[in-house]
Amino acid sequence: MSERTSAGKKAGPPPAGALRSLPRVDALLSHPRLAESGLPRWALRTAVRKTLDEARAALTEGRRTAAPTEEEAAALALSRAEALLRPRLRPVVNGTGVVLHTNLGRAPLSRRAAEAAAAVSAGWSTLEYDLSAGGRGSRQAHVKRLLCALTGAEDALAVNNNAAAVLLMLAAAGSGKGVALSRGELVEIGGSFRVPDIMARSGARLVEVGTTNKTHLSDYRRALDAGAAQVLLKVHTSNFQVVGFTQSVGLARLARLAEERCVPLLYDMGSGGLYPHPALPDGPTASESLAAGADVVCFSGDKLLGGPQAGILLGRRRWIGAMAADPLARALRPDKLTLAALEATLLAWQDPEGAWELPVLSMLGASPQALEARAREGAAYLSQAGGGRCRVAVTPVSGPVGGGSLPGVELSGWAVSLVPLRGGVAGLERHFRSWTPAIVGRVHKGALLLDVRTLRPEDWPDIAAALAAYDPEEGRT
Repeated sequence: MSERTSAGKKAGPPPAGALRSLPRVDALLSHPRLAESGLPRWALRTAVRKTLDEARAALTEGRRTAAPTEEEAAALALSRAEALLRPRLRPVVNGTGVVLHTNLGRAPLSRRAAEAAAAVSAGWSTLEYDLSAGGRGSRQAHVKRLLCALTGAEDALAVNNNAAAVLLMLAAAGSGKGVALSRGELVEIGGSFRVPDIMARSGARLVEVGTTNKTHLSDYRRALDAGAAQVLLKVHTSNFQVVGFTQSVGLARLARLAEERCVPLLYDMGSGGLYPHPALPDGPTASESLAAGADVVCFSGDKLLGGPQAGILLGRRRWIGAMAADPLARALRPDKLTLAALEATLLAWQDPEGAWELPVLSMLGASPQALEARAREGAAYLSQAGGGRCRVAVTPVSGPVGGGSLPGVELSGWAVSLVPLRGGVAGLERHFRSWTPAIVGRVHKGALLLDVRTLRPEDWPDIAAALAAYDPEEGRT
């Protein structure tokens, strides 16, 4: 089928000489805009060829009648080369108020943790080297001592996320055995990964007990007495709630049954802190779970712990040792950046006061009064920068913790509300997302809300710059 113009007429051949007028590749690469840009040669060459290919296609299809000048083509190629080199994984300003936003990377690291990761990434480190012995060491030693001291665990192990921790825990303690789990705890985590699927991969056999809403201690006991189960597993429903006519068995009661029948009790805590902290709403903690009698507890490092993505395994030396010796442990081990950031995070947990340096705890523990004051300061700052583009106000908001943590807990806070005086809020939201750094808020009732709970002081100049550059007519700069 022949190409047609936007008016519906058949496109004719390009004007004589238009194709021949296209700048040459070498001429563009020598143009001062590109030659003095400091960008890698391969990126410039790729961008130049793409620019010329698009111009050639536009001339051939009748979408333009003249070739771009060298200046025009060089400017387009430079912009394309910069875009080509811009990382896809890059920082954003989180104005959603969701502290553990899975799509935005969950827990932000403390300054100390980020600096620790940067320090070991630029050169060599003591990852598996014991300086005192002058020989090979263990990468787990950097965090094991801290985890045990903070929780009272006999032993500890870190892997690359909590799903990996569950897999390793079940493989070491439940492979070839029946594992009793309440039907009310057959959870699905993000990405459609389900506990039964992870259990099947581990070699363990799922033994469902109880019902969706009610499970009794006698249900577990029957599974053990019948020989169907040789391991007890409890999974904290950290990303949903079952309310109403419900009943479940507490960890301490399960621990007494496990001790009575000489079987291991495993607990997937999902998310949680190391110990109770004023910033954390009620929920399970590692120290309390071990004290209640769990043989092994596992949980995420990048949720309420406030550290990097990791899976933490704590418990009795017998079972942690078996996991460390399992071949899966090598496949699931964390790298030096994770361990450095995790060690720094654990150092902050050494006492409750020190733990406030962790952004997750300081954000979760911020009072509504402090958040309102910050929102009013931010609104005043943006009112000066906005140039009459938006109506700026403050508004009370509430939202979840995020990251599948503390379901049902709503955090009360405050946000800066931006309502465009011309154009729609969708254009403003799109403009903010396209800014560098990208600014992510949430749209509610015709306003773009920027929740101050997750905004840092250094974010306001970026937000103000984006607002000042917003074109309400075109929705772009």
